[in-house]
Amino acid sequence: MTVQTPRRSPSLDRDAVTAPKRTAHAVPPAPPKVKKKKDPLWAKLTVVLGALLMMGSGAGIVGSKLVISSATSGIEQDDLTGGGKKTKAEGGRNLDGPIDLLLMGVDARKRWAVDEIHADTIIILHIPASHDQAYLVSIPRDTEVDVPAFAKSRYAGGKAKATEAFFHGAQNGGGWAGGAQLMSQTLKNATGISFDGAAIIDFNGFKGVIDSLDGVKMCVDQRVKSHHMVMVDGKPMYLAEARKTGKSQTPIYHEKGCREMEGWEALDFARQRYGLTHGDYDRQRHQQQLIKAMAKKASSSGILTNPTKITPLIKAAGKAFVLDTGGVPVADFLFTLKGVAANDLVLLRSNNGTFAGNGSGREAITEKSRAMYRAVKQDKLADFIISNPDVVAKEK
Repeated sequence: MTVQTPRRSPSLDRDAVTAPKRTAHAVPPAPPKVKKKKDPLWAKLTVVLGALLMMGSGAGIVGSKLVISSATSGIEQDDLTGGGKKTKAEGGRNLDGPIDLLLMGVDARKRWAVDEIHADTIIILHIPASHDQAYLVSIPRDTEVDVPAFAKSRYAGGKAKATEAFFHGAQNGGGWAGGAQLMSQTLKNATGISFDGAAIIDFNGFKGVIDSLDGVKMCVDQRVKSHHMVMVDGKPMYLAEARKTGKSQTPIYHEKGCREMEGWEALDFARQRYGLTHGDYDRQRHQQQLIKAMAKKASSSGILTNPTKITPLIKAAGKAFVLDTGGVPVADFLFTLKGVAANDLVLLRSNNGTFAGNGSGREAITEKSRAMYRAVKQDKLADFIISNPDVVAKEK
């Protein structure tokens, strides 16, 4: 995969952009919160849609900011970055520079118990100032981190796994926003990276997006048995639901090879970690692959150049995300990132993709990974990869 060196960001097509100009550091007034009838509180679109589903369209995006604004007008946003937010001095609220987003994957089947959820997938999406490439940097879920005290959830602070930072922030009414805020602050302290925005990704919610794309191509590199789903009467079901039926169950195996997968199959494969050679590291890589596969399918299927198809896709994606754009309008993010193509999405791994134990059953961050995080902070990631090509994850 080609890794481009950073270059000056190309100008936006102002003829197609009808929104009024605003200064780089202007803070738009917070819109009044509108109560949605029967809509799940967290079923919202994220800015990552711009980086992932709009990739590859380039100048081929149909319509203007008016079209995108209309499609995203019902989005409810929340503060997910808290103390981990990029400051004005660091370039926060300025789309002309590098953009760093924190992506947290959760299992929203437990939506009714928001204070019991951990962030099992933690990814930093880095877009250099050139806005012509994107990098997904996975943070190992079992990394030992110092989690700061968090008044919102009455957490006193302490050492924990990275995945548990979300849990501690969600306690005592902190909710998903509290979990994300504490995760953001924890990772800023651990990596030095602060964030322009964040998203909570419900990987189960991706099913509707994948199905609206008529499936995605995934490559299974090692045979693995599903620990989450089984077949009942020829239909896939979650284990808990299958047990309630009292009917016989057939195990699901994901066999080696490349093929088109339906939403349920792609998501189930991307969730597996038990039985894989490198456990959670393989799961991280498979989830990165899924995100890229979705971006490639969206950009190659004609959806992004068809105004009648793009709006339903955006609305389907809205059921899979919680969004924080740091106060920047969603449409601005989408158009700023329109020069990033799906093939420009580079998958990076921490700790060389293997468990780096610290002697207490948790992981330590290796020196090379710390150097990679510094490169993200300094917007010198392309140069770092050229010197350390082994941090790029294999896609098959």
